[in-house]
Amino acid sequence: MPYPIYRPRRLRESALMRKMVRETTLRADDLILPLFVIHGRGSREPISSMPGQARLTIDELLKECKDAASMGIPAVLLFGLPQEKDPRGSEAYAEDGIIQQAVRAVKETIPDLLVITDVCLCEYTSHGHCGIVEDGRVKNDPTLDLIARTALSHAEAGADMVAPSDMMDGRVGAIRETLDEAGYQETPIMAYSAKYASAFYGPFREAADSAPQFGDRRAYQMDPANAMEAMREVALDVDEGADIVMVKPALPYLDIISRVKSDFGLPVAAYSVSGEYAMIRAAGQLGWLDEERAIIEALTGIRRDGADLIITYCATDAARLIEQGRQ
Repeated sequence: MPYPIYRPRRLRESALMRKMVRETTLRADDLILPLFVIHGRGSREPISSMPGQARLTIDELLKECKDAASMGIPAVLLFGLPQEKDPRGSEAYAEDGIIQQAVRAVKETIPDLLVITDVCLCEYTSHGHCGIVEDGRVKNDPTLDLIARTALSHAEAGADMVAPSDMMDGRVGAIRETLDEAGYQETPIMAYSAKYASAFYGPFREAADSAPQFGDRRAYQMDPANAMEAMREVALDVDEGADIVMVKPALPYLDIISRVKSDFGLPVAAYSVSGEYAMIRAAGQLGWLDEERAIIEALTGIRRDGADLIITYCATDAARLIEQGRQ
């Protein structure tokens, strides 16, 4: 139906018309807020490369969780920073570890807020890698037991869902088996299935104090050039028992999100990572773009490409803008 019979501008003429024919919507229900937890009390440590974000003691964490819940955000994703690091990341699976304490506090205070826990060792190990290091290499199979122990300790503390991010082969299966044997058959797994070795994680490493002390993570995280490999990784996690599969980062990998959504029958999560957040915040602060419009546009694009859930540091801002009808 060519011009002048068909005029696409007819349906863009007014805000109400545009809203009525909008194909993709963004809701607070789609968002997950990541938060960093530290030991102590009454402290918010600003993260310089992530303006507006802070490392929080548990009492301050509860304030953020209450705000998120009041804005309709259904879930938070917790990352912990230990008091002491060691080669095996012992606090990751300690009964009184920072995440275990935080989960108990949030579930006791805001029981209706879903608590998801990041399951990894890099924040807890003295070498900053996501597994056990021997002879300068991250060893896959010996790491699985620690990852499974970490997930189990989170479930025992009351976590609603566990999210392994280490990218060791077989970790979803190891976690599923461990949880099931301990009676946590109903605890779902959100797997970081296609996690790329990305430069966009830079600010997170400041936030979580998790930069590798030698080398990098390209021996276990994925090559940004690969798409077919992502499909194989997702298929493996599905076979091992993942309930939600994730693509990380989000904006540079929209094609991967779209392919995962079309090829697999599971909910898809996308992690809009620290570097994506920092770029929008920095450009907004410099006046180089409209920060609020950029937040909504970026998150809507991730939804349009197939993400059912978006993990984003902009979650509370986005929820506020959605409530104000600023889509």
